[in-house]
Amino acid sequence: MRRVRAAVVEAPGAPFTVREADLEEPRPYEVLVRMTAAGICHTDLAMRDTWPRRLTPMVFGHEGAGRVEAVGAEVTGLAPGDHVCLTFASCGACEQCAAGHPAYCHAARTRNLSGGRDDGSTPLSLGGAPLHAGFFGQSSFATHAVVHERGVVKVPSGLPDTVAAPLGCGGQTGAGTVLNRLRPKPGSSLVVLGAGGVGLSALMAAVAAGCDPVVAVDPVASRRRLAVELGAKAALAPGDGLPAALRDLTGGGAHHVVETTGRPETVRRAVGALRPRGELALVGLGGEVTFDVMGLLAKGVRVHGVIEGDSDPGRFVPELVGLYERGLFPLDRLVTTFPFEDIGAAVTAVRDGTVVKPVLTFA
Repeated sequence: MRRVRAAVVEAPGAPFTVREADLEEPRPYEVLVRMTAAGICHTDLAMRDTWPRRLTPMVFGHEGAGRVEAVGAEVTGLAPGDHVCLTFASCGACEQCAAGHPAYCHAARTRNLSGGRDDGSTPLSLGGAPLHAGFFGQSSFATHAVVHERGVVKVPSGLPDTVAAPLGCGGQTGAGTVLNRLRPKPGSSLVVLGAGGVGLSALMAAVAAGCDPVVAVDPVASRRRLAVELGAKAALAPGDGLPAALRDLTGGGAHHVVETTGRPETVRRAVGALRPRGELALVGLGGEVTFDVMGLLAKGVRVHGVIEGDSDPGRFVPELVGLYERGLFPLDRLVTTFPFEDIGAAVTAVRDGTVVKPVLTFA
C-alpha cells in the first residue's frame, strides 16, 4: 500500500474533494503510474452526476498522463521511468479487440464503468473501506493510479504532459472519429457541431486530412474564433437558419458531419446539413433522438455511432503524437492548466465554457 491523494466524490452529483487514500501495488498485469497531468472531460462530470449511489465513494478521471513507477511481474513493453498516456480499458481477447476495435470490447462496461476491476475489486481504499475506482480503467483524478497494461501507451519523453493527457480520450475521440471512422477524402467537406475539446480535435484532424471546407458550429464566440485559427473556413453560431447556411458553405451540403453535443435538436439539424449520401457521426453523450425516416432514406444518409474514436490506442495515440510533432494537430492550443488541488475551479471552467480543455497538473 502507498498513500496517495485523490479527488473523491462521496455521492452522485457531489463535489470533488481531495482526500488521502491508500493504493495497492500493481498486480501481475498492472502498472503503477505517478500522475503528472489529467484532463477533465464532460464525461467525467456527466457520469459523476448520474453515478449509482451504490458505487460511491468514487474517483473519476480518464485522461491521465504520467511516469511509470512500477510494473507487475507479467508486464512487457513498459518500465519504470517511461512517459505514458492512460486510456480506456479493454480485454484484448474478444472479437472486437482482436479485430482492432477495443472501444467496442465485449467487456467494456465491466472494465470501464463498474467502479472497479473486472473481478469487482478496487485498488483504492479510504479509511480501510473500499474506494471505488477504475473509471475508464484508470481513475486519474489522483496522484497515482494502478492501470492494466493495455490501458497504458508509451509516449516520447519530450511530449508535454498536458498534451499527452487529453490524447487518452478527448483527442483520440475527436480525431479518431474523422481519421478512423469517416476517413474523408481530401477536398471533401466536413462540419463539426460543438467546438469543445472533442469537436476541435475532430476539426484539426479534418484539416490535417485535407478536408475543404471545414466548418465549426458553437454558441461561444471565443471557441468559434479558435476554430477559425485552427483551420476552419467558417465558424457559425447555432440558429434556425443553420442547416441552410451550412448547405450554402459546403456547396449543397456537407459530405460529413461530426455531432459532439448529444442534443436531440442539434442531431436533427445535422441531418439537414448533409448532402445526399452524406455521413453523420454521433459522438456526444445524449438521450433519445427521433428522425424522419423518409428524410434519411431519401438522402441515403449513413449514421455512425462512435466511441473513443473507434481507435486502437496503442496504434492511434502514436499517430496523433506524430501529427502533433509535425504541427498538424496542435492540441496544446486547447489546453488551460489548473493545479490538482484546484479541481473545483477547473470544473467550474468546464461548466461555464470559459476554457476548452482544462488539464490538472500535479506537483
